[in-house]
Amino acid sequence: MDNKPLQNDNEEEKKDSLTEEQETAVQQETSPETVMQEENVETLADDHSEVTTKGKSSLVWMIVSGVLAVILVIVLIKPPFGGDNEAVASVNGTKITKDDLYSELVTLGGTSTLDNLITMELIDQAAAEANVSITEEDVNAEIEALKTQFGGEEALNSALAQSGMTLDDLKENTEIQVKIRKILEPQTKVTDEDISTYYEENKDSFATPEQVRASHILVATKEEAEAIKKELDGGADFAALASEKSTDTASATNGGDLGFFGEGQMVEEFEKAAFSLEINEISEPVKSDHGYHIIKKTDYKEAANPTLEDKKEDIRKLLVDQQVSELSSTWLSDLRSNAKITNKLEETKTTESTDPTETTTTETTTTE
Repeated sequence: MDNKPLQNDNEEEKKDSLTEEQETAVQQETSPETVMQEENVETLADDHSEVTTKGKSSLVWMIVSGVLAVILVIVLIKPPFGGDNEAVASVNGTKITKDDLYSELVTLGGTSTLDNLITMELIDQAAAEANVSITEEDVNAEIEALKTQFGGEEALNSALAQSGMTLDDLKENTEIQVKIRKILEPQTKVTDEDISTYYEENKDSFATPEQVRASHILVATKEEAEAIKKELDGGADFAALASEKSTDTASATNGGDLGFFGEGQMVEEFEKAAFSLEINEISEPVKSDHGYHIIKKTDYKEAANPTLEDKKEDIRKLLVDQQVSELSSTWLSDLRSNAKITNKLEETKTTESTDPTETTTTETTTTE
């Protein structure tokens, strides 16, 4: 089978202009809405002609607090720097103790994990000093904005699953982002002129073409496709059949859903059929280089050209987020410089690397 993409190679993905140039770390904070940047366009993969979601950009920005899981394991195993010879496993009668396991975990990631925990504590202390609090409503508002950008909760959950995360993980990490934004937002300044200038410079990118959303079931032969169409005509559930029978395993896990796409993004045969259907109408078998598709059109969006007023608040938020991103790196550096930080892991590493024949005094508490 030809390794031909379901979308045309020369068609760039339509990007939401409100998500460009956003950084992806705590040191360069952005709002969750602006992190996941690209439209949910699918590409037919080589293996079994899978349609794989190129999707919104990865959720790398949230990884920084993912290390919390590691430190929780470490703390549960043994309170730091206390002895514990209790066995957690044994091999042919030889014990592997909590001390052994704790030491290995520290070696594998303890330094970076502890450094991240120090950063999180500094942020929490700064929030308390600034009287900044984060409510459940704050977090939910960010999550709802993400759902809208992704085209629904199901699509967002799918993107999270591909990143090995759950909605609860997202909420936890979103709280960190919102906290930094609330601390630094008073230091930002965005004028109406700034907003107007941004709109004029990016006007073309705000426009969105006519789009359809479709699901499909991909099989190798016409006979298979006709048999599936017969089942669907008899009342079978499309999503269930896609999960069971589609050779496009990537979309099959989502009931065959391919998300929204515009003209020129899919191969001609598939695109023509999808655009010609009524919502919830199911096509006859459609042949392409990848096999036979049964297509169901599930939604439709008209072309849109939003005005400055339509986008004003979105642009304001974007520009504030950009300024917060620029401020956050220096702000975090200053937090560290002005804090009294004791790091016993660093003390231990320093002690172990010191020549025992030399007389050396190790400073374990540093005020930078």
